[in-house]
Amino acid sequence: MNNILSKNRWYIVIGAILIQLALGAIYSWSVFTKLLTDQSGDYRFTATEAAWIFSTGLATFAIVMIMAGKWLAKVGPRIIVLIGGVLLGSGYILGGFLGNSYINQLIFIGFIGGAGIGFAYVVPIAVGVKWFPDKKGLITGLAVAGFGFGATIWVKLADSWWGGLLNTVSIMGLPGVQSVFIIYGIIFTLLILVGSLVMVNPPEDYQVKDMTQPKNNPLGNTNTINYDPNQVLRTPQFYILWITFIFSGLAGLMVIYCIKLFGIDVLRFKGIDNPGLIAGTAMAWYAIFNGVGRIVWGSFSDKIGRKKAIILMTTFQGIILLSTYHIYITSFSGYGLIIAASLIGFNFGGNFTLFPSATADIFGNKNVGSNYAWVFTAYGIAGILGPQIAGYFKDSATNFKDPSIWMTPFIIAGVVCLLGSIVMLFLKKEIK
Repeated sequence: MNNILSKNRWYIVIGAILIQLALGAIYSWSVFTKLLTDQSGDYRFTATEAAWIFSTGLATFAIVMIMAGKWLAKVGPRIIVLIGGVLLGSGYILGGFLGNSYINQLIFIGFIGGAGIGFAYVVPIAVGVKWFPDKKGLITGLAVAGFGFGATIWVKLADSWWGGLLNTVSIMGLPGVQSVFIIYGIIFTLLILVGSLVMVNPPEDYQVKDMTQPKNNPLGNTNTINYDPNQVLRTPQFYILWITFIFSGLAGLMVIYCIKLFGIDVLRFKGIDNPGLIAGTAMAWYAIFNGVGRIVWGSFSDKIGRKKAIILMTTFQGIILLSTYHIYITSFSGYGLIIAASLIGFNFGGNFTLFPSATADIFGNKNVGSNYAWVFTAYGIAGILGPQIAGYFKDSATNFKDPSIWMTPFIIAGVVCLLGSIVMLFLKKEIK
């Protein structure tokens, strides 16, 4: 396999995208929340309970990634990604057959499915950076772009394409949500299995011809620096990246969780027909731009440097979030929601190429899998805080029909994004 990849290393990108398409399942969670929280439906979860399943998946994803990063060097990338595929697929399949209660969905979708994502996610990033040390930003963006695009596919398949699986499929008499879980679990396993075939590290003596250090890499020299996690955790650079990632991630994950609930509330308030369909479309565009943002921000950061790119991204995101509620509430159609969701998704996607690339820039390429796993714990914290903020304000509202309940969560998300841009200003150029 190394001989094949040495001749054309771009096969790595194809495998990475296939894997990430499956892992993007977690970002489609909002398509299920309407049915899960319908108080006259099959499940009757509260908004907070639905948020906890999503948050648990995100937190487990981040925590397990530390374990995966540590094992990566010992057992190799292919085995790690296969473990992830089995866990993710089985979590959704079990969630389908046994997910009739909140606690079962929490276990199967949240813990087991989240663990599967945690094992598989780090592999394409670590392998890609080693094969493409000359294009870290672009390749990291391409490697994780499938995560965002995958969410679009799973949202539209469940919600609207060919009538929507949630509306047309019943496996063994199970409700739509559980039937879709079973179908998705099988598909996820197959995609990861195929993608794993090219997940191998390059030879020890692998070099890219005519490679030069990027002109705008102010964060370190990856040719001479190779820190391990014990060293990384003692640097101020780690904590600056980590705190900024929490703030930026919190905002995007809050919107992923609540975009459909928010959209339906506002559209109903305005008397617009088909609020669920329009909100679902906004979710899909969020996911599409999430994937595009990963590629664009990654490529852009190769030119201007990771620090500047992160500051620009968090500043732009903060401004968009602070204006989302007020702009959308005064608009006369669903276009305002779709545009806002697309912009937020575009910026949020940048996190997943800028932070791993910055980690490699600062601490070196050799241990990027295990080092980035620690940086990525910020995502787990954000995954708890963001959705819970939205769920809390939704459940505590005295008038569920009043869309103004959503103003405070969007303001909180916007402010913390701007705080992240300020924190990032303190990132120093070199490790001392």
